[in-house]
Amino acid sequence: MAIRYCLDTNTAIYFLSGRLSEPLPEGEWLISVITELELRSYTFATPDDERKVAEFIERIPVVALTPEIKRLAITMRRDKRLKLPDAIIAATSQITQATLVTNDDRLDQALGVSCVVPSLKT
Repeated sequence: MAIRYCLDTNTAIYFLSGRLSEPLPEGEWLISVITELELRSYTFATPDDERKVAEFIERIPVVALTPEIKRLAITMRRDKRLKLPDAIIAATSQITQATLVTNDDRLDQALGVSCVVPSLKT
């Protein structure tokens, strides 16, 4: 059985721009609907960058905002004082039993969420 990973927005941007120092681990990948929205609303340097993101989103499963994810995100936001988008991404990761791949230290410290912090090229 493949390990499941949830890609946070910041790491998705680093991945798509070639800024990760190592390849992402092998496994089953998904993103939160919040990551999709953040990626689609990002200001791109070129039309090619925007196309690359659109193609990426078409190939990766996007997890919708379910009542269960909403409830957990509310709890995480209150208890950990996370920003709402971060709480939704962390809750998506936990509910889908996926390891969160993030470069955000606050999410890495959120209780109940398994995280991997990839290194960036210098």
